[in-house]
This record gives sequence, C-alpha cells and structure tokens, in this order.
Amino acid sequence: MKIRKLAGALAVSLVALSSAAFAQDKGMVGISMPTKSSARWIDDGNNMVKQFQDAGYETDLQYAEDDIPNQLAQIENMVTKGVDVLVIAAIDGTTLSNALANAAASGVKIVAYDRLIRDSGDVDYYATFDNFQVGVLQATSLVEGLKERFPDVKPWNVELFGGSPDDNNAYFFYDGAMSVLQPMIDSGEITIPSGQMGMDKVGTLRWDPATAQARMDNILSANYTTQDVNGVLSPYDGLSIGILSSLKGVGYGSGDMKLPIVTGQDAEVQSVKSMIAGEQYSSIFKDTRELAKVTVGMVNAMLEGTEPEVNDTETYDNGVKVVPSYLLTPMPVNAANYEDVLVKSGYYTEDQLK
Repeated sequence: MKIRKLAGALAVSLVALSSAAFAQDKGMVGISMPTKSSARWIDDGNNMVKQFQDAGYETDLQYAEDDIPNQLAQIENMVTKGVDVLVIAAIDGTTLSNALANAAASGVKIVAYDRLIRDSGDVDYYATFDNFQVGVLQATSLVEGLKERFPDVKPWNVELFGGSPDDNNAYFFYDGAMSVLQPMIDSGEITIPSGQMGMDKVGTLRWDPATAQARMDNILSANYTTQDVNGVLSPYDGLSIGILSSLKGVGYGSGDMKLPIVTGQDAEVQSVKSMIAGEQYSSIFKDTRELAKVTVGMVNAMLEGTEPEVNDTETYDNGVKVVPSYLLTPMPVNAANYEDVLVKSGYYTEDQLK
C-alpha cells in the first residue's frame, strides 16, 4: 500500500513538473530598453520581466545606455539567441530598419514599446500611452498653475521645452501642449520672451537634464534681467529637475521671487518629492504596470495566432505603414492628488516619497 501511494505521489509530482516546464516554454521575449539613467525605464523593464515570466515566457532584458550602436548590437544578439518576439523602446526610432528586417526574416515578431519605431515595415504593433493627450494635460496643468500662482500677472511669461527630436513621442507631446497654448499665445494671454518655439528650437536631445539646465540658464540671462518667468512647459521630469536647478540658481523660490510653474512627465520619485516640497508643479503619471500588461497581451495573441487588441489604427504612421496601436490613458498628478494616484494604487509606498 505504501509503495502504491509512493508511486501515485511520484506520478503527480512528475505531472506537476511537466506542467511547470511547459508553462515556462511558451517562448523567449527580448526586451530592449534605452537607458537606466531614467527610473521609468528601470520600472518598465522590471514590470515586463515579471509579467512575461508570470505568463510563462523566458526573457532577455537589455539596456543600451542611450548608445545607438549598443542597442543595435543587443537586438542582433537577441535574434541570434533565438527570441520569438522583440519588445523595443528605441533610442532613435529611425535607426533600426536593417536590424528589424533581419529579425523579421528570422520570423521574429516586433512590438514597439512606448516609442514608435519609424521607417520600418516590420513593426507589428505599438503599445503606448495617448501621447497627444499627455501634452494636452501638461499644458492644461501649466495654465491651471499660472492662474493659481500668478492671478494678477498678464500676460504670463512662459518658456517651452521639448523632448528629444529623435523620439517620435516628443512631437506628439509638443503638439498636444501647443493645441492648448497656441490660442493663448495668439490672444496675448501668454508671451514667449525668448521667441523660441517649435521642436527645432526647443527640442532636448536624448532628454538630457544637463542640456535643459544649460538652455534655461541661457534663456534667463538673455531675456529675464528685467522681468520674471512665470511658467515653463517641461515634457519630462528629468528635464524639470534641471530647469528648476537653473531657476533656483538665480533666486527663484527665495525671498519674494515665486518659483515658476514647471510641468513634467513620468511621476519619478525625485519629481514627486519636488511636488510635495512645492517646487515642481505637476507631472503626468503613466502606469508602466498597465503598459507591460498590454504588451504581454499583444505577445500572447501573436504567438497564439490571434489578433492582439488595439484601439488605434490611424494615428501612428511610421513613414512606411500605420502601426496598429493600443493607447493607454495618462493621468495628471500634483501635490494635491499624488497620494490617491500613486500611493493608494500601490505604485509607490509612502516611505519611497519621504
């Protein structure tokens, strides 16, 4: 009787082991992220690895540290290793065409992750947020802050910063923001004393905070010796920190010089702390857990031979094709609602923000 029970238990164990092995044999996903210099890409990578592994996939996560040849080499290496799918957040969305053609020729599926990959017909799907709406929310928050902090000032002096010109999203952010701000500029409610407008003038290569800080320094010294800046449109938290350093360096935020309204994006820990301290005014929260979930769903569907869920088939023309996309909803966050949006949702703990 004991032998029969032992044999039965052994059979159950073998079935369990077989099932576990099968669960981890759904395929391999190569995840190519641009850099670890931004906390959000670290969160993206970690969230995807966890969710893909929970779904039964092997993963190969690589960071290219904003080096384009490095990202190309990493992608080529993933294809050589035999990945079934590539999930790519491109450093420069125009440099991957040949690498992706080679990947597609090997039967590899390709998902552009949060940054559209341009000039390639081999991108199967795109998972991102509503990037035009991100810009709308940033500009709306900027105007709300101007009304709150500078109710008696007219026109408001505002300066504009854009994202990296090699990132397709940067144009959507800027265009979304200008859909709100341009009418106010035209009516005279807002003025741009530096005269710097358009992505060719306001773009910040590689989203580099030091570049943004240096440009803000130059704008202040050239245009603000006899007047104050009231607001700065910043498309990303890292730039916001650099911009604020420049502003504080010439006395804003001390004495009777009020800090300008400065926007942001990604709700990174340093910027949330800055909002709590009354410095950065707002950010845009993009829940990377949800973006990872959408991406896993796309990969599952493709490898199972079904159609992934998309909700946009018109917006994202990459120069060769319109890439079917799933757009998630971004959310504005500030000192008044960060606890509800970021802490109660479990994205951050209270201790992380102290």
